[in-house]
Amino acid sequence: MEGTVDGFRYGAVTPVAAYLMACLGGALGLRCIVRTLLSNQSWKAGWLALGAASIGCGIWTMHFIAMIGFQVVETRIRYDAGLTVLSLAVAIVVVGIGVFIVGYRGASTLNLSFAGVITGLGVAAMHYLGMAALHLNGTIRYDATAVALSVVIAIVAATAALWAAVTIRGFMTSLGASLIMGVAVTGMHYTGMSAVSVHVHSTTGGSWAGASPTSLLLPMLLGPVIFLLLAGVVVMFDPLLVLGDGDWNRSSASTESNTEQPDSLFENQEDRVVHARAPQDPQWAAPHSPHR
Repeated sequence: MEGTVDGFRYGAVTPVAAYLMACLGGALGLRCIVRTLLSNQSWKAGWLALGAASIGCGIWTMHFIAMIGFQVVETRIRYDAGLTVLSLAVAIVVVGIGVFIVGYRGASTLNLSFAGVITGLGVAAMHYLGMAALHLNGTIRYDATAVALSVVIAIVAATAALWAAVTIRGFMTSLGASLIMGVAVTGMHYTGMSAVSVHVHSTTGGSWAGASPTSLLLPMLLGPVIFLLLAGVVVMFDPLLVLGDGDWNRSSASTESNTEQPDSLFENQEDRVVHARAPQDPQWAAPHSPHR
């Protein structure tokens, strides 16, 4: 029997919340990567890793917030905890691969294409690995065309995100890029979900292991959400990201000038003392002319 699949159990609540989390992860990730471009003296590997983790957590959180609204009317749904955690690790690792490629090797067409394909395939793998974590009293089937389209969207979204990460530096432009990223990533998810159909084995029999969505997903979502909030605090209080490249340089130059000012004042005062002593001090007097 074909099951009744519903991806919007709670209406617009889960899609909107999922989109916002994707935007948050994208925005934090972009700002962390921009941080490595604004200063060559920054801890580049650390900022790139933080950016990759932010984007990966944002994508994973988006997926499973959206999955809270997924149901098959004729059967309960359970989740395998191991596969769910593995999908989070995959999301962070594959985004990290793409970010480090463009971060260290540059955003040439070849590098960007290679990194975008790897990252996009990894994001799609995260999605379908998360779907594999579903346990229900039936068989999940996928429409091949919709699956292929979701993979293409994932690759295009990943490539665009990596390009934006190494190209866009302004705060407002980064914010706009993150909003577009949120649309692309969320669109990839719901495109993939449109490929799903479920053949229910029986409406009465069958038992399966696993945790319910509320007992597993809500506690698991808490960790990535807290991480994103902490990453947001780091980004908000970093002076270079707050002031911007030009203002930071001017501030640094002003600080250096202020630190040198006491020496300059001391020298000026010393000069004034010397000039003040010159007329009265005998040793400064002009030499006497010889007697005739």
